[in-house]
Amino acid sequence: MNRFVAAVSAALMLAAPAYAGITEEDLAGDAASTGDVLTNGMGRDLQRYSPLALINKENVGKMVPVWAFSLGGEKQRGQETQPLIHDGVMYITGSYSRLYAIDVKTGKELWQYDARLPEGILPCCDVINRGAALYGDKIYFGTLDARIVALNAKTGDVVWNKKIADYKEGYSYTAAPLIVNGLVITGNSGGEFGIVGEVQARDAETGELVWTRPTIEGHMGTYMGKESTMTGTLNASWPGDLWKTGGGATWLGGSYDIETNTIVFGAGNPAPWNSWLRDAGQKNDGTGDNLYAASRLGLDPATGEIKWHYQTTPREGWDYDGVNEVVAFTDKDGNKKWATADRNGFFYVLNREDGKFLNAWPFVKDITWAKGIDENGRPIFVEENRPGNPAASADGAKGEVIFASPSFLGGKNWMPMAYSQKTGLFYVPSNEWGMDIWNEPITYKKGAAYLGAGFTIKPNYEDHIGSLKAIDPLTGEWKWEYKNEAPLWGGVMTTAGGLVFFGTPEGEFKALDDETGAELYSFQTGSGIVGQPVTWEMDGEQYVAVVSGWGGAVPLWGGEVASKVNYLNQGGMVWVFKLPKELAMAN
Repeated sequence: MNRFVAAVSAALMLAAPAYAGITEEDLAGDAASTGDVLTNGMGRDLQRYSPLALINKENVGKMVPVWAFSLGGEKQRGQETQPLIHDGVMYITGSYSRLYAIDVKTGKELWQYDARLPEGILPCCDVINRGAALYGDKIYFGTLDARIVALNAKTGDVVWNKKIADYKEGYSYTAAPLIVNGLVITGNSGGEFGIVGEVQARDAETGELVWTRPTIEGHMGTYMGKESTMTGTLNASWPGDLWKTGGGATWLGGSYDIETNTIVFGAGNPAPWNSWLRDAGQKNDGTGDNLYAASRLGLDPATGEIKWHYQTTPREGWDYDGVNEVVAFTDKDGNKKWATADRNGFFYVLNREDGKFLNAWPFVKDITWAKGIDENGRPIFVEENRPGNPAASADGAKGEVIFASPSFLGGKNWMPMAYSQKTGLFYVPSNEWGMDIWNEPITYKKGAAYLGAGFTIKPNYEDHIGSLKAIDPLTGEWKWEYKNEAPLWGGVMTTAGGLVFFGTPEGEFKALDDETGAELYSFQTGSGIVGQPVTWEMDGEQYVAVVSGWGGAVPLWGGEVASKVNYLNQGGMVWVFKLPKELAMAN
């Protein structure tokens, strides 16, 4: 009997179709292919644009749910993931470092992997995960205890599990990994704990480290297990030993431009937040810039060597992380550029060849910390709007309180924008809020918060906080604005059908007209949306998916804003939509 069962099982295995392994060529073509979604950003340039137009302005109002899948359990915290679709399977990550494989036609679970998280993890901004990466026959994702795991994409079995950093020191990992030429490239999280930002590249097959690149000057990179080159120049822009716990976490992951063979990662806030401790002189001469925190770094994907850098907020003192995604695009005149909407409230355009500054414009209404950006790409600081020096106060315990806008959660935080090849516009999810902020004395302690600041976030306007804007990257002009009462905290997608998809904390999944911003569709998902929508084609029909589940940083850190959204229900649900069959066939 056992021999018979074994023979039948072997026959079934031989009869089953082989898993279609993913190649570098597949990843390179992801933005143009419509039958799957293989990468975070729907292409490694992170444009989040689909050439599909079966669902369009004329018919999107008839779009209906096809199936929904619950993440289940008591672990329903913020769900910021982006689905991946390949070989009939949808892959999503969930809060508390979970990964699901779902039959894309039926919504039936195929397998689930739960990371065994230790006690004492120190996630800054909710227990979220922003997605996975596919390559070969494996799927890769990071965990809250700062590990990177490779699973068999067909079965969910662990292939390898590697440590990125020590979670006891405050490190974690929440971003979707980036795959380039057989390397799994990751960053790290934990900027509020005095960690050191770093980008790491591993062999996708074995998980062995190939190179590392720290983001704070003075730290040494590695290549093939040996020291390579130092990041920057020791003490050029950091006083004393503060570089050793300098922050600069690479917590949002990176993008890749195949034309220049460059990966770009952003580095977060310098540590501590109290800028007076990092440069007592505050001379604005570059010596206190604290490189390469609050910067974008262009790296060689093979070696991790720095090709170029651009710092959006030198002398950073408001927690304006520089991690926001850097999107490769070609403008209407054929010029190759990068674009990024920074937490500090300015939308930047850089040269794609060398990262040189080209232009910058505000993308939020009230910016108090700088008057603008000069011709060299450096902020024109408003010095009286820097949080006061505690050492100058009567008791040395608290510096002068100032009002700063945007708040430390940013004009735009992690939530990804989209670029339309059809309109040439960027669609930027932003928030109009400010904060009272003050500096305090602080000393570093391993595994403890390392801020040296206090704050209270406040809405700037009575009628809205969230603001989705259509921005022309040639002029900085806002073509239209869509206002939302609660903050926007999820990703945006645009399509050749003339649509802009996004979700709101109030639970509405929406489609807007890409030229006018008019609302064309809305569906209530039952929980706030902080996830990232995707679209693909299957059996001649176009599908759209988004993950719903309220959470993330806003309810944890949002001050007065958090109290405005505390009525929202948590959840964890994948929603998949398409047109009714008769409409789809008519297309």
